[in-house]
Amino acid sequence: MLIDIIKKRHSIRKYTDKQISRSDLETILEAGNYAPNAGGGQRSIIVAVHNAELTQKLGIMNMSAFDRSQLIGSYVSKEQPSVIDDPKIKNGFYGAPTVVCIFGQNNFLFRDADAFCIAENIVLQAAELDISSCIVSRGAETFASDVGKQLLKEWDIPENYGCICFVVLGYIDGEIPQTKPRRKDRIRIVE
Repeated sequence: MLIDIIKKRHSIRKYTDKQISRSDLETILEAGNYAPNAGGGQRSIIVAVHNAELTQKLGIMNMSAFDRSQLIGSYVSKEQPSVIDDPKIKNGFYGAPTVVCIFGQNNFLFRDADAFCIAENIVLQAAELDISSCIVSRGAETFASDVGKQLLKEWDIPENYGCICFVVLGYIDGEIPQTKPRRKDRIRIVE
């Protein structure tokens, strides 16, 4: 059942070097491509980097402008520490060998919603295939440098598009973390 896949999925931030297969990546991207999107416009662009060396480079670019001073009392996980938890982490993609970059049309009201629907479909499909994943932000900052702008040109990303988020993919290094208990006050039903 879908609910079982949803409960199985965890945000993983420690990866082995083992690359996912091209066929699994294609299945994951197909799931992303079928995500809900505003008005059926299909405006988002999905770029998968199935190259561990380039993914590492992008992960470092993702962290280059990260401003820790804006964090107020945040803590994510002892088992799977985030860049928020550990200032020694220099790769925003946590060593994952594959990353999916999700781009949206600038000045389109629903671009973020469209991008995160794609990301959600991707992480759920990855979970079904026993591939670990994590959604990562800081898309615009990652491509702000001259190197980032050059990559966008090479990937044929239109100038009026920006990176909204990433999904890193790979295999967990270590044990699957414990599922955090759900807060009971988050759901309300009004009849």
